[in-house]
This record gives sequence, structure tokens and C-alpha cells, in this order.
Amino acid sequence: MTTDPRLLGIAQRLSSQALHWLHRAHRNGHGTLPPDATVDLSDPDTAYKPLGEAALAASLILRDGVAGAHDLAAAGELIEFCWHQLQSGNLLYERQLRHPNLTDPLEMYAHFARAGYRHRPLDELLDSLTRLRATHAAEMVPNRRLAVANARRVVGLDHRPDWAALTAGTWLGAAPEPWSIDWSTGYALTHTVFHLTDWGARPEGLPGPLRTYLTDWLPVWADIWLEIGQWDLVGELLIVDSCTGAPVCGLDPWERLAAAQHPDGLTPRDAEPVDPDPAQAFRDHEHTAVVAVIAGTVTLARALGAEPALA
Repeated sequence: MTTDPRLLGIAQRLSSQALHWLHRAHRNGHGTLPPDATVDLSDPDTAYKPLGEAALAASLILRDGVAGAHDLAAAGELIEFCWHQLQSGNLLYERQLRHPNLTDPLEMYAHFARAGYRHRPLDELLDSLTRLRATHAAEMVPNRRLAVANARRVVGLDHRPDWAALTAGTWLGAAPEPWSIDWSTGYALTHTVFHLTDWGARPEGLPGPLRTYLTDWLPVWADIWLEIGQWDLVGELLIVDSCTGAPVCGLDPWERLAAAQHPDGLTPRDAEPVDPDPAQAFRDHEHTAVVAVIAGTVTLARALGAEPALA
């Protein structure tokens, strides 16, 4: 696909600066599990979830291989840090063993498996659980079912879901009236696309009619959230734009998102003031940094025709 070189330059800088902000933040002790952390996490969102998100961003940089040497090294160090925090996969294994109905150990493990990290006992446990009726009967919202299906695909489990049926059950799969979108369905549709395409590596996983629907309405939706400075959702929509295979949102959203990014790489989630406390700033804006990393990485990879590296 042909993409404006100015857009690619912005995407590269946005992603690189956000990556190094994440790298410094984790190195400085933010987003780390407490020493006494067990599989029964008291609040998974405080450190466990951010570790998974950082691992996702790093794994995509390493998979797509379009970043410079400095960024590739930072991504490698970041995912190694996250793996170490999770006790080299032992925490994921013990959590999955203790709570077989949870899907987060599988989903988080997929990020590491994508980058070549394996944990044999966890592989064997996930293989056994995938064969249980109970595993597939777990109740969850439709885009979450796609997340789990894609995680199984990335890990290499012998599971062949009905992708068409899973897609049809999502908000996006219904191709709803575009004016009916709201903040929560905005996030739901972005994640539907992420998992169908494995974060842009498989654009053919997005059905043609939905690609057409997104091509028509992504620029409109991006304008809505640009107007009110919802930078996190803007970034997610830009990821979707590249996952479709033919971006349509143009240069303006990238320029405005980059203008919102701070010189140190912090990428604010919205137009509200950033808390001066570094720990609180990390909690508030870590996710948007991850989004910025992924948006730039996927956009560059698809524009340059990069073939995802296999773990």
C-alpha cells in the first residue's frame, strides 16, 4: 500500500518515543509486581495487566522488524523484563492451574510466545484445557471470544474456531448504523479488528464487507474523538486503519496525536491535565503509550510490506 512519507515519519517518531517512555518507566520501578505477588492477584490492573500490555507492544515490534536497532533493543529488554516479572512464565502457569476458567494467562502468554518465549508446563496445561467443553462454554462478551481464539492461534493450540460466527456476534459484525457508536462500542470494534487480523499481520482475516464499512466510517469516528481529545481511542482507531490493509484516515489524526505527545514520550489518554506524580502518570497513561507504540509499528510494517517474523 502507498502511504504518505510524512505520515510514516510521524508514526515512527510517535512509536519510538512512546516505547522509550515505557522502557524508562518500567526500569524506574513503575508497573512492577510486588515481591509477595501470588496467582491470586488482589488487583490485576495495577501491574499485571500493564505488564501484559507492554509485552504485547514489544512483541509486535519484534515480530514486524521495521524499527531501528535502538528500538528493537529496547523492545527486547522490555519483554525480557516483563517475562522476568512473571517468573519466567511460572506465575502464568500457576494462575492458569489454580483458575482454569480464567483466560488472561493464555492471552498474556500469547504475547511472549509471539516473541519466542515458551513455558513447556503451561503449553501442556493449555493444550489440556483447550480440549475441555467447559473451556469453550465460558461466558464472555463477543470480542473477548475473538481475543481468546487469536491467543490460541498465536500459541499454536490445536483449535479451529468458527471465525465467521464469532465475528457475526460482535458489534462490528452487525455493521450497525454508524451514528450509534459510543465510547465503549468504539473500543469493542477496535479489538474485534485487532484479533481478527492478529494486530495487522493477517488483514485478510477481516471480512470484505466489514472492511468496506470501516473504510467508510473510520475517518468520521476519528474526527469525533479527535474533537474531544480522546487520544487513547484515536490511537486505537489508527491501529484499525492500518489493520484493514488500506488506511483512509489520512495525515491529520497522526499530526494531532503526535502534537499531544509529551517530549519525554508520555502520550496522554485524553485532554485532561497529566498528574505530575510519575507513578500516577504511569497508571493513567501507560495504556495510551502502548497504543501509540502499536499504532506506529503496525502502520510502518503494513506500509513497508513487512512479513511478520515467526517465533
